[in-house]
Amino acid sequence: MARRLLFAILLLQLCFALAVAGLAVWLGGLWGWSGPGWPAALLLGLASVVLVRLVISGNNFRMARRAGGAMLPQHRLTAPAFLRMFAAEFAASMTLQSWTVLRPRTKFHLSGKDAATPVLPVLLVHGYGCDGAYWSRLARLLRQAGASYMTVDLEPMFGGIDDYAPQIEAALQQLCAATGKPQAIVVGHSMGGLAARAHLRAFGSARVARVITVGTPHHGTALAGFGPGLNARQMQRNSEWLAALAASEQPATRALIVSLWSHHDNIVAPQDSARLPGAGNVELAGIGHVALGSHTDATRFVLDEICRISHSFVVTETK
Repeated sequence: MARRLLFAILLLQLCFALAVAGLAVWLGGLWGWSGPGWPAALLLGLASVVLVRLVISGNNFRMARRAGGAMLPQHRLTAPAFLRMFAAEFAASMTLQSWTVLRPRTKFHLSGKDAATPVLPVLLVHGYGCDGAYWSRLARLLRQAGASYMTVDLEPMFGGIDDYAPQIEAALQQLCAATGKPQAIVVGHSMGGLAARAHLRAFGSARVARVITVGTPHHGTALAGFGPGLNARQMQRNSEWLAALAASEQPATRALIVSLWSHHDNIVAPQDSARLPGAGNVELAGIGHVALGSHTDATRFVLDEICRISHSFVVTETK
């Protein structure tokens, strides 16, 4: 469903660009001048789409900054650094929504040497309003590292987060059976991290070696109020669902989780909502929400953590 919706949004943007181009040509003829011509008019239309997307992205940063409270001096960005971060986040968002999600992708990759490789298989869980294509960068790194992985497309798109737990369990069963490994590492971006925690509550940790959450609003986000669906309401600040999830977790469950987050997240606000007590917490700076899935620092940490967890698992198994 996410792919169809994003494709529909892409078509809507194309229609908007064509409408702007047609309007420019029509106004040129109406006012008695040659106008920009269709090639230039089409460029104008595409530029209009980019401008609208820039405004939306800028507004997200503005709202997240206002909801985030005071920024500690060591995390404040200079104007050039902020512009670089904004450009990277905008590029990541545009690439994901206008190109990556529309391309064919490998949802299930077996390394071909599962019995020999020390790297545990990885289940990749996307966030709100997206699908498994979000992980294209990390998936490529996992293939290079010789790891098996699987992406899951959570359905329904705007359903309750608890509805995703059985889908994660089914994917884990399939991944572990195919690789011959008893457990896998779950990596969840944004809402995907909450879905991974909901899975632990419903099914336990028998098939889960570790959960790595990336930019996950563990305590909710002020921007969730602008999204449709039950899952968006569950991610609102101080929601009953988040409180019940936290109350259900034992210290041993939290110890399985590593939370990676950015002080400059433009969707999770306040940004430290991603800090989860009792879990391992890793802070980054100068990275936006969508860019966490492709930024070198974030993907390097996730890959290193997967290798570290896998090594610990192998050492424990051989004792």
